[in-house]
Amino acid sequence: MGSDHTHSAPSAPPRVRRILVVTVVPLFVATVLAAVLLWPRGGSPQTDGGADVPRYPGTVTRVVSEPCPSVPSVPEGTPRVGDGRCGTVDVRVDDGPTAGQQVRTPVPDGPGAPRVEVGDEVILVELADPTDPTTSNWNIAEHQRGTPMVWLAVIFAAAIVAFGRWRGLAALAGLAASFAILLTFVLPGISAGRSPLLVAVVGAALIMFVVLYLTHGVTAQTSVAVLGTLGSLVLTGVLATIATAATHLTGFGSEDATTLSMFQGDVDLHGLLLAGIIIGSLGVLDDVTVTQAATVTELANANPGLTRLQLYRAATRVGRAHIASTVNTIVLAYAGASLPLLLLLTADSRPIGQILTSEFLAQEIVRSAVATLGLIAAVPLTTGLAAVVTAAGRTDATASTDAPAPRPQPDRSEALAALSSPRTAGSDEPDRTRTAPPSEATDRWPKSNRSTDTAW
Repeated sequence: MGSDHTHSAPSAPPRVRRILVVTVVPLFVATVLAAVLLWPRGGSPQTDGGADVPRYPGTVTRVVSEPCPSVPSVPEGTPRVGDGRCGTVDVRVDDGPTAGQQVRTPVPDGPGAPRVEVGDEVILVELADPTDPTTSNWNIAEHQRGTPMVWLAVIFAAAIVAFGRWRGLAALAGLAASFAILLTFVLPGISAGRSPLLVAVVGAALIMFVVLYLTHGVTAQTSVAVLGTLGSLVLTGVLATIATAATHLTGFGSEDATTLSMFQGDVDLHGLLLAGIIIGSLGVLDDVTVTQAATVTELANANPGLTRLQLYRAATRVGRAHIASTVNTIVLAYAGASLPLLLLLTADSRPIGQILTSEFLAQEIVRSAVATLGLIAAVPLTTGLAAVVTAAGRTDATASTDAPAPRPQPDRSEALAALSSPRTAGSDEPDRTRTAPPSEATDRWPKSNRSTDTAW
């Protein structure tokens, strides 16, 4: 991987590679063993989710709108339910036991109901009539979204490969691996009753190893990013545990969590909150640690004379600028995902202090704050590791080269004595670099209070 670069970073010396191997390999082995021990077995747990309603694809062939029947007046300020759409829709069933049949459904109405037109591809549900089980009613549940989503995925993948080339292809493979680990290990493990925090830490570490080495190659720079990410993940988990315990968060701060508790009562929602913080922080930590490791490497290649401290300080300045923008990214990402909640808060008549300390908003504040603290810690940790590894590699590489022996330096005291001794006419040799007589050269010798710096 990485063949798209115009130049490749020099390989680390053998001693540095051995140190990284001894450090990283045991961590990887421990992660794999933990994943094997925590891997869910015996199939997915049974959940009381009710009967599965049959769903069939269909195509709208006719829409007939009708005036809605009059309803009694309602008091002012009562929230509206639906937008008053009435009529019937004829739909051709495209698949299932009744494929090709024309069915008639009411026009979808109510909050979030889809708006349908002739030619739309929709999803039909067949509901049995509770008064007469031999008959059934058809309703439109939603639009079919498979085709546009497939095209969007194709454009997404094509753009990444076109811009990133082999590195972009590796990034897509890493993305697929992340989803595979989430769907086959993290989610089933939590559903099986394992500790959500432990499953999240192990799953995040497994994703980190696979994605970083697959995307950026097996190099010393990637190993530094791996160590920095892993250390920051552990710190984030510790901070999240302390923060949620100090604020007495239960994990029931959202409607989704409450609904989940009804279907799977054995899920630890507090642990699920911690797991969400860990998984959510991983993506941003990857970005920061890889950037810092690459920054140190490029600075060392551009100026081999920089010391470890100089490398650390220069790369940290880059990290500060990166953190300043990434913190805003984290807050806006959480705000964008919680816009309905934020709009609901604007209509709340309680004091602002009560709103901020309520469970559902305090949960988001703690999530953002902990993720930001872990992100800030990732910069000095990764930068320090990268500076040590890069400087050690440069020292080893310099020592291993067959460079000629350095030229012996003259004695400093003898040089100063020769410069300060007066010159005599009898001992002067002809100076081919001068055009003035020796007497003028003696007169031009700089006085003690004059600068001896060479003019530019």
